[in-house]
Amino acid sequence: MGLWERLKEKEIGFSITETMRGTHEFETGCGPSGSLPFEFTVEWGTEDLTDWLSPKSGRFMVNNLAGTVRVDGLCDEASCSGTLELRYFGEHKIRYQFDFNSDGRDYRFVGEKVNIRPWNLATSHTTCFGVITELDGGRLISRSVSHFEFSSTPAFLSSLRLSMAK
Repeated sequence: MGLWERLKEKEIGFSITETMRGTHEFETGCGPSGSLPFEFTVEWGTEDLTDWLSPKSGRFMVNNLAGTVRVDGLCDEASCSGTLELRYFGEHKIRYQFDFNSDGRDYRFVGEKVNIRPWNLATSHTTCFGVITELDGGRLISRSVSHFEFSSTPAFLSSLRLSMAK
């Protein structure tokens, strides 16, 4: 039995925890003015590495994510869930998309690390440009810029966990 078949049989997966911190600014009329703290901590990964590595699977380099988000002026610590897509090939980006609720309203965050090339990984993998919209109607609420802090690299790497479903 080859490695690919063994991976499929055992359904090997992984998870990793990542924190991004930065600032956001509300659109006019959507919250307090000025630059305010923004942060999310999410665990992302996959339960099936075989599908994750297969371009034909429909889940190629798409990770489930769940965690918490803090958007000063909107929520202190809201649960969030969604996906993280590693779009290295073609689009050269990483896309975070997750939904959360605050005071009975549903919101969606979409953030991207863009222009990912081998020669600029130190900047492209550390800066995420994002927007928060209302889930119902899509109204733009806030724009953010967050960063992966290099000092958190040891914790990020040590959070890697492999899992086997069977």
